[in-house]
Amino acid sequence: MNLPHSFLSILALGLVAALTAHPARAQTRVGEAAMVKNEVLRVAAATTPINVGDALLRDETVRTGLESAARLVMADSTNLSLGPNASLKLDRAVFDDEHHYRDVAIRLTSGAFRFVTGHSDKAAYRITTPLATIGVRGTVLDILSQRGKTTVVLQEGASTVCTSNRQCIDLTQPGDTAIITSSGGHTTIQKTNNPPWTFAATCSQAAGLCTVTQFADATPVTPPVDDDPTGMLCGR
Repeated sequence: MNLPHSFLSILALGLVAALTAHPARAQTRVGEAAMVKNEVLRVAAATTPINVGDALLRDETVRTGLESAARLVMADSTNLSLGPNASLKLDRAVFDDEHHYRDVAIRLTSGAFRFVTGHSDKAAYRITTPLATIGVRGTVLDILSQRGKTTVVLQEGASTVCTSNRQCIDLTQPGDTAIITSSGGHTTIQKTNNPPWTFAATCSQAAGLCTVTQFADATPVTPPVDDDPTGMLCGR
């Protein structure tokens, strides 16, 4: 029997088992799904449904189906709502501590979104669409990403919206809107205070879609009734 060869084979099998037994440990949990309506999927190595309370992981894509919606709560309590047929990717997330980001990048590929900033330094956030880069400064933003067009509507706070060729517009008043269009290789950006669209109509299509909650409240918790029959622990 070739002992060195056998030992190496056993060692290799042990390493494979260790790496595959807990594959999620290598992934970073960056948030949770707080509200889900109909078909909401994560697209990573495989496509799987997302349910309320499920973890969101860095570098995965979240996609909603027809007549579907979702609200995601990030670890710093940023709330991000998605309307029907929307797709986003959590590109990058670097933590300062458990509930604050130093650097986070979110790519909104297509669809309608509402973004409400949480506890992190606002400069930590970088939001992109195929046509725009959006900087936030304590902000509620409605964002619509369509083929050849991005619309960004400021609801609260302030934001700077830039095109890929560094044409930028500052949004400082509620209702300020940046409209970026691309046609024939030419990209333009315009500003108006008469938004042609907002996320408000989408909010009414699903209960809880536009509610804002803290990350600690994102996962529903149902305490066992038998463990507290008098209700004293819950203050009843």
